[in-house]
Amino acid sequence: MNNPAPQIELTQPSPLLKPDGTLGQVGWSRQPVLDCNLETARFYSLRFLQRLRIKRWDYYAVTSPTHFFSATLADLGYAGQVFIYLIDFTSKEYHEAALTVPLSRGITLPRNSTEGDSTFDNGKVRLTFRHETDARHISVVWPNFASKDLTADLMLRLAPDHESMTVVIPMNNARRFYYNRKINCLPAEGHVTWGTERFDFKPTNTLGNLDWGRGIWDYRSFWVWASASGFLPDGRTVGLNLGFGFGDTSKATENALILNGCVHKLTQVDFQYSSQDFKQPWKMSSSDGRLDLEFTPFIERVAKTDLLLIASEVHQMFGRYRGTVTADDGEVIHLDGLIGWAEEHHARW
Repeated sequence: MNNPAPQIELTQPSPLLKPDGTLGQVGWSRQPVLDCNLETARFYSLRFLQRLRIKRWDYYAVTSPTHFFSATLADLGYAGQVFIYLIDFTSKEYHEAALTVPLSRGITLPRNSTEGDSTFDNGKVRLTFRHETDARHISVVWPNFASKDLTADLMLRLAPDHESMTVVIPMNNARRFYYNRKINCLPAEGHVTWGTERFDFKPTNTLGNLDWGRGIWDYRSFWVWASASGFLPDGRTVGLNLGFGFGDTSKATENALILNGCVHKLTQVDFQYSSQDFKQPWKMSSSDGRLDLEFTPFIERVAKTDLLLIASEVHQMFGRYRGTVTADDGEVIHLDGLIGWAEEHHARW
């Protein structure tokens, strides 16, 4: 087994950025300990230009045995994006809708992931991600979504001791960085209605997740992200968060097993897949020898955007994970058909 370099776990609160705009701390944590003081960013001499390069997003999703639903609010500085998508695992069909908002007008996102609401309302489309005690309340109204009106009302429970995979790392430039919190395995309940159809979600078979991102990225960026939230045969919740491709991960990665709400930290993960045929099985293994997985896709979601300054191409594969991952105490967790996703994303933003 390899002996990878140790990763830095953050435990002490501090501002995200020092007065000179560089990171105050670099590493990972089980709970967010940094105050996201983006107003301290210092990477352009003309200060008014800086907000145009800061990226902020809240991405919520729920996974049931039969459906996946996701809603996102993103402020990319010079433009905002609002989008939702719905996937039927049985029929293999998916539908999505998106709005691009100049200068992110109307999109409100909180300073930190631990408080505040995220909202957008243009008089027709309305998304609200409300922070409540021990929960996140997701509300969506989207008329004429794939020719039928859609509404969603979902509650994702978040216990105070539920751990998340939080990471802060620099990019190539010391004043550019990636600050991200990912929460897996949130018990979810509620429903999505689409025309005359209604999809009910119960916490006994549905789990939610949050991808909360803030940072100053390179204009041309690339990343791979893999995630899953589900149940083991003994009833415990199990989640995965794996990724690579962005920033300096020498002091921290975002790779983790999440078992019954506790993070079990993994080191570097190697991905083997074909970018010419994403539907082929993916292989994932960690440098510490604790993870050995095969991911077999059954749905490919492709999302492309080209708005001159902003462009992106995402191949998000939904499929099943099989293999083993070892917890911190040495327990070997066997995964046999855990539903999740793996994606490759190229962005110019």
